[in-house]
Amino acid sequence: MATPHIKAEKGDFAKTVIMPGDPLRAQHISENFLTDAVLVNNVRGISGFTGTYKGKTVSVMASGMGMPSMGIYSYELFNFFDVENIIRVGSAGSMRADIKLRELIIALSASTDSNYMTQYGLPGFYAPTAAFSLVSKAVETAGEQGFVCHVGNVLTSDSFYHDDPESNKKWRKMGVMCVEMETAALYMNAARAGKNALSILTVSDSLITGEATDSDERQVGFNKMIALALDVAVKL
Repeated sequence: MATPHIKAEKGDFAKTVIMPGDPLRAQHISENFLTDAVLVNNVRGISGFTGTYKGKTVSVMASGMGMPSMGIYSYELFNFFDVENIIRVGSAGSMRADIKLRELIIALSASTDSNYMTQYGLPGFYAPTAAFSLVSKAVETAGEQGFVCHVGNVLTSDSFYHDDPESNKKWRKMGVMCVEMETAALYMNAARAGKNALSILTVSDSLITGEATDSDERQVGFNKMIALALDVAVKL
């Protein structure tokens, strides 16, 4: 059942996949959170593993960076490997002073500056949203674990280095909480496939204060976000 980007068989992936952007973060999750994890994909270095967490079979696979990469991997998992739920775990830049470094964000919806949705030929603008069943479980679980967690609209941007230095202010005035690069594509692919998706983000840097975590922490840190995503997966 190999695809151009995933060399695996049906059944190799669990019904729920935890999806970081970074392949090394996928490896970190498999080594530190899963039991009896098996490598099920490594095409182009995009590592995918399946193991168990608290007795539940769960997979973890990287998405790469940006909407095109997320679009490819989430599409193939949803449509060719019978995956029902994808939970993205990633980093984001806070756009608001009240959202601090290392706090968690649950992306209820994802605004975007991308043209990704034009492929659907819709007579208007689509609003990509998370599956409510996953959002409600994530909010409930975060409360149980005592995590600071913000819920709302995020920006999925095609640009990491934006030519307009004022662009973030324009999104901020509409209440957008943070910026990242994958969620909108994931939510649109899930909607089109009739599947479920959620994005849980950790604030890696602040566009207000200039504070930032380093690349090492982004790769193997942010364990609260990972534990939250896995505990949501156990409830599915």
